[in-house]
Amino acid sequence: MKAMILVAGLGTRLRPLTNDRPKALVEIAGRTLLEITLARLQTFGIHEVIINVHHFAEQVVDYLRAHRDFGMRIVISCEEVLLDTGGGLKKAAWFFLENLEDSDEPFLLHNVDVLSTIDLRRMAERHTERNALATLAVQNRKTSRYLLFDSSMKLCGRRSGEDGKPELIRTASDVTARAFSGVHMISPRLLSMLSEDGAFSIITSYLRLAAQGESIQAFAADDYYWRDLGKPENIAQAEDDIKNGLVA
Repeated sequence: MKAMILVAGLGTRLRPLTNDRPKALVEIAGRTLLEITLARLQTFGIHEVIINVHHFAEQVVDYLRAHRDFGMRIVISCEEVLLDTGGGLKKAAWFFLENLEDSDEPFLLHNVDVLSTIDLRRMAERHTERNALATLAVQNRKTSRYLLFDSSMKLCGRRSGEDGKPELIRTASDVTARAFSGVHMISPRLLSMLSEDGAFSIITSYLRLAAQGESIQAFAADDYYWRDLGKPENIAQAEDDIKNGLVA
């Protein structure tokens, strides 16, 4: 399996920690977010990774070179203009299509500013069992933006906040709201379906494709540790979690 780590963002929520470095090189307990993510991927047998860069891009390149790419095959996708999650993936699509032949083996898309114990192997298995186009790790927690799923846990819409009006993209019953966790399992056949251009969110593509009848599935991740690392206080909390043994 291959993977893409989303690194290119400006890390504005992490300031002042990102005033002189990209968010990928912010540290937790002496290890960078990028090293932690790469090590986690290696644990699941992933050794080929593409990383999109923009903010302090050369620092990321130099860091990887100094660490000999952590023994992995790592390719850099440089974005002169930020392309968001969807645009970044579309630019990197070639990486997942090379030597693909007739295989539909999924690949992983992972935010660098997420720390979790989500079982990626089990997530890939569920993705394959359901013949999904994409599978999204979700949790039952509060968030500013919810994804909506029907009784079969297929994507059917979104909602802003607790009291926002649901935006359903197709008819659905027993709608459930879940928070997305920044971890995606994606079938390579999705790549040819990304009709949006320039900078765009992959969620926009998921909603469009789900409206067309494609299977965008949820993977329940409530039993796993998960923390967003997008704010300085979250970094501090993650360090406490590590000290207290909540996450390795």
